[in-house]
Amino acid sequence: MTHTPLHNKVAVVTGAGRGIGRAIALAFAQAGAAVVCAARTAAEIEETAREIERGGGRGLALPADVTDLPAVERLFAQTVAAFGGLDLLVINAGVSLESRPVEESDPNAWRATMEVNLFGAYHCARAAIPHLKARGGGKIITVGSGMGRRGAVGSSAYSCSKAALWMLTRVLAQELWPDNISVNELIPGPVETSMTGAPTARQGPAFGAESEWIKQPDDVAPLALFLATQPAVGPTAQSFSLMRRDG
Repeated sequence: MTHTPLHNKVAVVTGAGRGIGRAIALAFAQAGAAVVCAARTAAEIEETAREIERGGGRGLALPADVTDLPAVERLFAQTVAAFGGLDLLVINAGVSLESRPVEESDPNAWRATMEVNLFGAYHCARAAIPHLKARGGGKIITVGSGMGRRGAVGSSAYSCSKAALWMLTRVLAQELWPDNISVNELIPGPVETSMTGAPTARQGPAFGAESEWIKQPDDVAPLALFLATQPAVGPTAQSFSLMRRDG
């Protein structure tokens, strides 16, 4: 018998068209959840939803730009209309649009990185909270980064956005504790994705020291599933990391 610890749960995963988000969406569906796959690129999330359905699960692709609050609010309204509620939110959508030192950086790219990684997370959490409360509780998982702790040359926009996301995670956890909603951060560490590059490009701050575990997106899914299946009165305001070194 297939183990389905997320049976009857409804999840929204942002950035679900590729990489870590796609891996988490597929893992949640395999564990029994109905999964709404959200991202700006419709074709990618539609493929993720089709793969969920080919595996016998329930998947729905809903295109949404997380920087657009009305679009995010529609995303969650459509989720509830389709599946009857919301239990899990994985805030994964993220970008790294500026890799130059601050002095040489493009202010527009810097601002756009913050808009997606921080304001996009804020929009998703804000829109999801009423629906999670309506279910009597739930879980929010933010996908953070070790860069939000240690930074690196040329990473100011990305690192600042992830540092702020970690603070948002902790404040949300404090605010939502009375409502049985846990909020935790998942730090994947270095993962080979379209944003970090191919195996031949394992250089620079994205991958760090040679001793780091260079992961595939599927390697991150078990930790996300662990967080999604914790008890209602379980860990919150915590950071769970797959990195081998501090930060």
